Amino acid sequence: MKNFFQMHKVSLLLIAITAAFYLSFGYDLERYDLIKLIGLYSAVFYLSWNIYKIEKRNFWFLAGVALLMRLIFFGAIPNLSQDFYRFIWDGRMILEGWNPYLHLPENLIKEGTVTVAQASKLYEGMGELSGSNYTNYPPLNQFIFALAGLFAGKSILGSIVVMRVVIIAADFGVLYFGKKLLENLNLPVNRIFWYILNPFIIIELTGNLHFEGVMLFFLIWSLYLLHKKKWILSAIVFAASVSLKLVPLLFLPLLLRYFTAENSQNKLNFWKLCLYYLIVVVLVIFSFLPFLSSAFISNFSASIGLWFQKFEFNASIYYLIRWVGFQVKGYNIIETAGKVLPVIVILILAGLAIFRKNNSPQRLITTMLLGVSIYFFLSTTVHPWYIATPLLLSVFTRYRFAVIWSFVVIFSYAAYSDVVFRENLWLVALEYIVVIGMFIYQILNENRKKTDLFL
Repeated sequence: MKNFFQMHKVSLLLIAITAAFYLSFGYDLERYDLIKLIGLYSAVFYLSWNIYKIEKRNFWFLAGVALLMRLIFFGAIPNLSQDFYRFIWDGRMILEGWNPYLHLPENLIKEGTVTVAQASKLYEGMGELSGSNYTNYPPLNQFIFALAGLFAGKSILGSIVVMRVVIIAADFGVLYFGKKLLENLNLPVNRIFWYILNPFIIIELTGNLHFEGVMLFFLIWSLYLLHKKKWILSAIVFAASVSLKLVPLLFLPLLLRYFTAENSQNKLNFWKLCLYYLIVVVLVIFSFLPFLSSAFISNFSASIGLWFQKFEFNASIYYLIRWVGFQVKGYNIIETAGKVLPVIVILILAGLAIFRKNNSPQRLITTMLLGVSIYFFLSTTVHPWYIATPLLLSVFTRYRFAVIWSFVVIFSYAAYSDVVFRENLWLVALEYIVVIGMFIYQILNENRKKTDLFL
């Protein structure tokens, strides 16, 4: 034991300081306090990076640090997001026999017909925007919400703890399969800590209860199975990822050349690709069956459409288009842009699917990273926790812009620093000048090096 403390004395000091900052972050921070928010975030980012640099050869030591930092948030109420109130609402609705996709919280509160416990408190907590729109969380996400209601009963903190346990377990599932995939790709296994030890992941997922990490657990497991040529199991797990968050649907077209490239070492073919797609589609539809109705289809599609044609937050290229729209049309052109931008994304993904040689796992993951990053660059809404996807994918590539993005995305919280929600577009511009600048630089740099990752 003495030797252990002697060997890790510097790291242990840094860990203690980092833990103290995380305690302040989880239990003594208000979202509107931007200076404190950025200060604490910068501190834990800097300290975590130094812990990683000192201990990067001690895999299980770093894994223990990552677990410790998550456990600090165990009893904390999320302070940067109120989405968890809607999660609890949906879960309790299901347990009461209600279909959460068919009922607006706002209407149920006004009518006085809702039967879930603490309905008024949950409605007040989720806010008017969430309460006046239909839920858009897919079935597997809803299952976790219901699980929280089942085990926690009427306790809001208990529900938070149940969901937090699921998210932490998923993070360590990412650690397990991420390590195995890195080993199989002959890449340094300590890269997985760019994700697992990253304060952005700890705060946004464990701290603020966002389920991107659970979706990414299934995604990275699926990619590992695909690499091991267990493509049927891969399709099943991929469907679970889609049933948790819809983002992985973006990646399905990119599998085309992985399965069909003539020089592919994976010995897969077009018919296996078709069956892979069929398994994913059938299982995703099957997961929706308990909720399926014509009203559900209408409500769910309308809710998804809001993210493209009504909501706007922390966008990059779209904000430039919006500015041009104001100059030319004199009003916000989000409804038009929200229809055109997804078409552009589809065309770009089609180009990446057809023209890039995605015939190895590393090339496939690199294309996924490029595709999802371009999707977010063209989106009207980019919440901070969305960056978890490009961050994890970057671990398996030569690109580092997503790591930088996971730091500068904190600037987006400036929108909550005033009584009235108002984005600081100068900070948004700073965020994306850094991120897109680094994105372009690394692409051009890779091209100059003629690396095979861009073939």
